[in-house]
Amino acid sequence: MTTSVQSQASPVPTAGTGLILALGVTQVAGYGTLYYAFAVLAPGMTRSFGWVPEWTYGGFAVGLLAGGLAAPFAGRLIDSFGTRWMMSIGSALASLSLFALSKAEGLISYYAAMIMLEVVSTLVLYDAAFTALTQAHGASARRAISKLTLIGGFASTLFWPLTTALLAQADWRAIYQIYAVGYLLLALPLHVLLLPRGAPVHAAKPARSTGATTADGYLVGAARQRAFVLLAVAFSLQGFVVSAMSVHMLTLLQGFGFSAALAVTFGAMVGPSQVTGRLIEMLFGTNVPPVTTAWVSGALMPLGFILLVFGGGTAALAGLFAIAYGVSMGLSSIVRGTVPLQLFGPAGYGAMLGKLSAPGLVIRAAAPLAFAVMMERTGLSASTAVLVALSGVAALALLLLARTATAEG
Repeated sequence: MTTSVQSQASPVPTAGTGLILALGVTQVAGYGTLYYAFAVLAPGMTRSFGWVPEWTYGGFAVGLLAGGLAAPFAGRLIDSFGTRWMMSIGSALASLSLFALSKAEGLISYYAAMIMLEVVSTLVLYDAAFTALTQAHGASARRAISKLTLIGGFASTLFWPLTTALLAQADWRAIYQIYAVGYLLLALPLHVLLLPRGAPVHAAKPARSTGATTADGYLVGAARQRAFVLLAVAFSLQGFVVSAMSVHMLTLLQGFGFSAALAVTFGAMVGPSQVTGRLIEMLFGTNVPPVTTAWVSGALMPLGFILLVFGGGTAALAGLFAIAYGVSMGLSSIVRGTVPLQLFGPAGYGAMLGKLSAPGLVIRAAAPLAFAVMMERTGLSASTAVLVALSGVAALALLLLARTATAEG
């Protein structure tokens, strides 16, 4: 008799728009305060501490590394105790971390606060939120995940100008303290009151399976391992590109001959393009397999860079680069939540997301510094070629993943 992975817990009632909106608000606030604010505040932090910028950005990189190491453990905690408790605790700890960062006086306290901040973020950002939706909706969480990322896409749009405006009135320490209090007052009640209250979905061993899949269509055995490796490779390589571009996009665009004003314009197009890509997927992608969305979004990234490289400084092609890159980033956020759900199922979902994040942790943490050194030593063209190659290999891995899923399904 063939059986599939079943939940050992009682079903969790399906949550609706209220849960998605609550998580959307906490994701905007979380990414805004824990991630995007740093890009605006880092120069002032460097001047305040009186050290070179490498120490400031190095703390951020070490924090990302620690967060990546903590991700699998955080995923297991969320699977074991449920998102309501873990995201609520994470909200309080995230607020405490922001306050600790505001009080840092030297290298040790600064690095300790940054490490704490990034480790705690694994309990409150996308991976945790995707798990909350999966615990509420089960295997049908795809549409809810798409809606959540649509809201979350406004984090940088809101918090870059907000942080800049606050910086005109206060220093970085006061701003982080404002964000610490604001995040706690906003996120903690929403997590406590609106996240799923039922028992989490636990993994159970399938007694037997048919071929490479369970009766529910989830991959097992060698097929599961192969899909995991392809997905981890794709996420890691895309993570390098996105991490590098988050710091160096304006420098890259100016290197191709565009003025600072045009570079900022093209950079500003990325955010709306992300939201547009997510909106298109939400409205028209319901009947498209997530693995198909994955390789299409993956292919858009190297295509965008190729347009930039061969555009010869043409503004129209640089604009198309920004759009293609933004849409790819927007869709990849959805893919990160929906493809593991399609291939591996809802059981043990939080731990699975953590394991997928772990392989690329060093790559993502080192990317900004590595790409800066690359541009300085090898030049703009060679550095951009590396971005094309890495994003191209990621796209190929996602295409192979789609073929594997189709063949095994």
